[in-house]
Amino acid sequence: MSILNYHDVEILRKELVVLKHVTFSLEEGEFAYLIGRVGSGKSSLMKSIYAEIPLFTGEATALGTQLVGIRRRDIPFLRRGIGIVFQDFQLLTDRTVYDNLRFVLEATGWRDKVEIDDRIEQVLKQVGMNNKSYKMPHELSGGEQQRIVIARALLNKPRLILADEPTGNLDPETGQQIVDHLREISRQGTAVLMATHNMQLVEQNPARVLRCENKQLIDCNASQAPQNISSDK
Repeated sequence: MSILNYHDVEILRKELVVLKHVTFSLEEGEFAYLIGRVGSGKSSLMKSIYAEIPLFTGEATALGTQLVGIRRRDIPFLRRGIGIVFQDFQLLTDRTVYDNLRFVLEATGWRDKVEIDDRIEQVLKQVGMNNKSYKMPHELSGGEQQRIVIARALLNKPRLILADEPTGNLDPETGQQIVDHLREISRQGTAVLMATHNMQLVEQNPARVLRCENKQLIDCNASQAPQNISSDK
């Protein structure tokens, strides 16, 4: 079952065309990489999926929601079904891991303290961080912070996770661990679209590859992925 469907979509930033004739779909539980040089449109494509960038042409749906001309009041509902993993973590530095996660749940309508505690325990266990809930972000390594960010993305049981350069600030071993977590999440039924410059990770963990190049989105096989993308990191 497709949870993302784009057909002949044009993506604009400040009235300039970033990507044109974008046509692709993503299936339930599928894992795919999104590659391309800096400025090629990877982040813009991801932002269009959760309606941060509006779409005006073509046909596009995410989780069954029409993205072209989406009404502002429908955006929060769409985003509840999407988990986002950022390269720079974006954790609240003035509160513990538990309070970071509780903040997100309460902001999305959770009220029962027992249910909140149970859900936080579940997602921390899922990423191997169930003994870190009392820690402050600065007390965690980069890899640990990124696992907390993945836990945060899982809180509302999303059908889709968008991971924007999740290994960009991590050493190779830790980056591999993060990819392992994201691959396992996709095996459990949540689709994952991961933007990356790290072609070594792509080669070591083959999956579908979508490539942004010359204002086009190209669907290609991981084994044929270009080798020069990382040079502009």
